[in-house]
Amino acid sequence: MSGAAAGPEDGPDAAGGGRAPRGETGRGGTGGEEAGAVRVLVVDDDFMVARLHRTLVERTPGFTVVGEARGGAEALAAVRELRPELVLLDMYLPDISGLDVLRALRASEEPGTHGVDVLVVTAARDLETVRGALRGGAVHYIVKPFEVGTLQERLLQYAHRRRELADLDAAGQADLDRVFGGGAGPGGTGAAAHGAARAGRTGGAGGGTAAGGRTGATGAGSGPDPHRAGARAATAAAAASLPKGLTAQTAALVRRTLDGAPEGVSASECAERSGLSRVSARRYLEHFVAVGRAEVTLRYGTTGRPERRYHATTPPPPGTGRGGH
Repeated sequence: MSGAAAGPEDGPDAAGGGRAPRGETGRGGTGGEEAGAVRVLVVDDDFMVARLHRTLVERTPGFTVVGEARGGAEALAAVRELRPELVLLDMYLPDISGLDVLRALRASEEPGTHGVDVLVVTAARDLETVRGALRGGAVHYIVKPFEVGTLQERLLQYAHRRRELADLDAAGQADLDRVFGGGAGPGGTGAAAHGAARAGRTGGAGGGTAAGGRTGATGAGSGPDPHRAGARAATAAAAASLPKGLTAQTAALVRRTLDGAPEGVSASECAERSGLSRVSARRYLEHFVAVGRAEVTLRYGTTGRPERRYHATTPPPPGTGRGGH
């Protein structure tokens, strides 16, 4: 039996009693499929855990759950029938192991099966399982139990990596560096995902791993771009300075949300606009305040505690500390 994932905010209501609806081997999300959304299959032998994971996925913008499976054989059948693009895969299954499922997917020559991406969500921490997931090209590895925001952050990182790969035509070296090892939360398929997963292997226990900032693609043979080089250097410096558990890619997402709100945002508003949980959004906002990239004002209502509102500030020049706007 697998351990349940739990979060401080969303856990209780998301994991309510009753078996999650599965329909035809798990077909049918709670609100229908979103056009262009990543199709996800949830595989876990515990229906309550599967229901929680389903809820978290469907709360993440750009993702929809097309089905659930309780065992390995059912998972393989569901992949063939439902053609998901991403599988959330537990390693502890009642019939065959998650590693055997992963190997079967990679060995399959059936279209839509061999290339499906797999994000491991499991309580298994042993090195053999972790290595097997890497060899099988898993895009990431999350250890249960984990905070609600962890899964949603990994999904957003995965979506970002998919977009990067989709935008590439003739890849330059900088593009290849990002895909193969430039950050955590890989979203590629095949060898690209395998190489990127190796770079992000230390983030499996729900802790953050630095993710490269998003930059535009360049064609092969293009000359150096000082603006992009500067942006990459700034992103690398920001990643190195992040507290443990925060990722550069999600920080960039929160920063864009903050920059797009000249009137300021509360943690709840930032969470709604970015697709993160309120707890995760607030952690990043408070980090920006601590390093001088945001400031806080208090908005007083008629009752209760004042609301903290976050406003973007201009980052100080390198070497000047927190001073200056």
